[in-house]
Amino acid sequence: MAIYLPATADEEHVSLDELTPREIVRELDKHVVGQHQAKRAVAIALRNRMRRQKLPAELAEEVIPKNIIMIGPTGVGKTEIARRLAKLANSPFMKVEASKFTEVGYVGRDVESMIRDLVEIAIDMVREEKLEDVADKAELNAEERLLDLLLPAMPAQVPPRATAAHEQQPIGFNMGNEPLLAGEPGSRTREKFRQQLREGKLDERIVELDVREKSMPAFEIISNQGVEEMDVNIKDMLPNIFGQRTKKRKMKVSEAFEYLIQEEEQRLVDMDQVTRVAVERVENSGIIFLDEIDKIAGREGGHGPDVSREGVQRDILPIVEGTTVNTRYGMVRTDHILFIAAGAFHVSKPSDLIPELQGRFPIRVELQSLTVEDFIKILTEPKSSLTKQYTALLETEGVKLEFTPEALEEVANFAFKVNEGTENIGARRLHTIMEKVLDVISFEASDMKEKHVTVDADYVRNTLTDIVKDQDLSRYIL
Repeated sequence: MAIYLPATADEEHVSLDELTPREIVRELDKHVVGQHQAKRAVAIALRNRMRRQKLPAELAEEVIPKNIIMIGPTGVGKTEIARRLAKLANSPFMKVEASKFTEVGYVGRDVESMIRDLVEIAIDMVREEKLEDVADKAELNAEERLLDLLLPAMPAQVPPRATAAHEQQPIGFNMGNEPLLAGEPGSRTREKFRQQLREGKLDERIVELDVREKSMPAFEIISNQGVEEMDVNIKDMLPNIFGQRTKKRKMKVSEAFEYLIQEEEQRLVDMDQVTRVAVERVENSGIIFLDEIDKIAGREGGHGPDVSREGVQRDILPIVEGTTVNTRYGMVRTDHILFIAAGAFHVSKPSDLIPELQGRFPIRVELQSLTVEDFIKILTEPKSSLTKQYTALLETEGVKLEFTPEALEEVANFAFKVNEGTENIGARRLHTIMEKVLDVISFEASDMKEKHVTVDADYVRNTLTDIVKDQDLSRYIL
């Protein structure tokens, strides 16, 4: 299970060109414990991708990525290594279970859908980057539009009438409820409003603006592939039906400002350029993680589901070999997408895959089962380790949580024992163990008088010993 925390200010942003394989492994070490061979393999694959970009175009076209098969039990870091690698390289990344493609038409999906989904992910990534670029401009534009709503068009400046001051008629009021006289320059009034808007003094004022209706017509499209697989963008075909009507809506200034910022961002971002960049990024730096590939490892001569498994392998083969997939954003080539397959291979083995598919995954790495020492490192070393997460969560209630080294050793020992005695689910076992250990503290944190809590080895033993001893109970609880 991957849990992402917001980036902190002290994180170093390293240029991709500066990332040698050794540096890539070091970055992965911050999030994943052990599995050095797997980290080496993905580091070399990423570095080769950077090297390829520096080659002449003719030669670069011939250099294909060396796809990887990771072999190891669940919960040892296969997915996390691939996910962190993609994040490090800012590559479009998607995880897909190979078993999802079995029995297409019944419970499965078209194999090409993984490429379409990857393109959608890339478009979201590029669009977010473009939105950051135009954020300041969008905010200024939204501010001007909001001021236009707050300040109706001022009449041309006219000389004040030669009457007593109390007889002069105001044409409006500023936020201090001081009358704005007809002779006061409009630009000065606008700047006063701008200042008060930025200070948040106008947030509760109500304005009326045109909001686009997002209601969808009540009809469905039935297809054998499902709506998400269709390449026809209905909204483009029927522009007068979708998203064109507007309605008047009253809202607070603070809400209107957010809405107008979003509207301006949409207007400033060139979606055609976003699409071009996203498709190019998918083709040259996309990463697809094919999980549970051992579930489709069936060979000729099989009966029942084996036939379906081999069929899925043959469907996946052209995507991995390199083909062109039709998406709603145009044709996408898969020749240079990096595929990382993974599986436990308890029952089957990589040689049970069809030879053609084996040949497309030339690099094989075996991930080791986690030891007690690995569990202790997982609890303490990663940047967003479990102990740091629980400490931060309880700190929001004012509770200062501390773990003694002996307590972490006990947690690691219990996790290892339960993995040996029941199903081995790797590091995921730590989640169940830690939840059980901190169950009472988490429940009572809001009402605690004593705000400093130390979890020691005795506390862990008292919480877990009886459960771990009872094998049947531990199967259900841990």
